[in-house]
Amino acid sequence: MHKATILFNPNSGRRGRDAELNHAIGIIQSAGVRTELTVCRSSREATDNARCAVAGGSDTVFACGGDGTIHDVIQGLAGTPVALAILPFGTANALAHDLGIPLRPGSAAQIAVGGKVRRIPLGRIEYEDFSGNSSARYFTVAAGIGVDAHLFYKLSAQLKKRSGMTAYYLKAWQLWATYNMRRFEVEYSNGSGHPQRASLTELLAVRIRFFGNILRELVPGASLDCSDLRAVMCRTASRNAYLQYVAGRLLGRQWDIDGIDLVSCPEVVCKLPEKSGNDGTSEDRVYVEADGELLGRLPARMTMQPDALSLVVPA
Repeated sequence: MHKATILFNPNSGRRGRDAELNHAIGIIQSAGVRTELTVCRSSREATDNARCAVAGGSDTVFACGGDGTIHDVIQGLAGTPVALAILPFGTANALAHDLGIPLRPGSAAQIAVGGKVRRIPLGRIEYEDFSGNSSARYFTVAAGIGVDAHLFYKLSAQLKKRSGMTAYYLKAWQLWATYNMRRFEVEYSNGSGHPQRASLTELLAVRIRFFGNILRELVPGASLDCSDLRAVMCRTASRNAYLQYVAGRLLGRQWDIDGIDLVSCPEVVCKLPEKSGNDGTSEDRVYVEADGELLGRLPARMTMQPDALSLVVPA
């Protein structure tokens, strides 16, 4: 690490963290690294400034924020040799938990300057944005279609920021209990050579093993190094089945639950059922999210991009 661009999201996590940021920057500079700090107040700014860092000759870009900030930064780093380093300033910090990066920015900075670079694949999701245009994003933590994306659509990001994860989860629980589950169609290959088809209420493709907080291991077999999508596919609309699955993960147990499957596959294609009519009303819309960021709606396609990102991890 010789030249680092530090991209700071002041809207991530709690306020009043300037002293922690300055302390972390001091640690990076004391290791002989030239640094340039840029404040990013929007998703677009984070991505654009990551691309500028690549063009400007930085070998490392620090994402200072939560998983949403990391999501925005990797859009500018994917497919380049420039490494992503993490200074956790978010609320959940799932990727930091998975990598074993300390949640104190100063400690994370020390880990980064003494760390190593690991090359990983990225998930990629193509979808229709809210203007009706085809778009695509890379993801590191998870991408979801259906129930969880609908919750992100309904939940305010300000609630998480203002009240923390406990209030956020409680509101999510309330919305989930009253949500009218909408079905969508998926086609995928599970290695048998024949396309598999299913009607789902939820698809969650997970890239990390350990979420931290109360979720911990959500999908057995998920890993940043995995070359396939590791997905939970919910064929059921039963809330009891959903509860059983989550309870099993919280307790560290893996139960066979009717209507919920764990699948490994290189590609998943998702679309609305033909009977919905696709008239664009809110009743027809099935939403898409990645790394906790609401992106758009169906149709969508998930794939894996091999050898896509350099990541600074603890040595």
